[in-house]
Amino acid sequence: MERPPHERPASDASTAADEAVDASRRTRLANERTYLAWWRTGLASLAVSVGTGRLVPALTGGPAWPYTIAGAGFALLGVALIAFAAVRHRQVEQALDRGEPVRPDDAIILAITLAGVVLGLLVLAIVLAES
Repeated sequence: MERPPHERPASDASTAADEAVDASRRTRLANERTYLAWWRTGLASLAVSVGTGRLVPALTGGPAWPYTIAGAGFALLGVALIAFAAVRHRQVEQALDRGEPVRPDDAIILAITLAGVVLGLLVLAIVLAES
């Protein structure tokens, strides 16, 4: 059974402080990795927007407007993901400074999820209509 901090020898207290610093460092690095993951997802969405909005219509020869709409939607989603990455990274860093947890905004998570679902269904509808 572990002793409370006030009953630990000095070496145990310094070990606990070192562990706390290490945990904080790992949490900040995890926050940075998550920030970069949001960026990668945003950039992937922007790449999909170019493919959907420009490349596919050029290859299919059919009407371009459905692809243009889907491409614009993916571009907006990519920009939103990159913007959310910056906001979220800052929120987590500030919460770490205060020593508090921070939850993501449920409304933003829902909006991103719905945008992905709507865009996925739009692409599905375009693909089925072209068949």
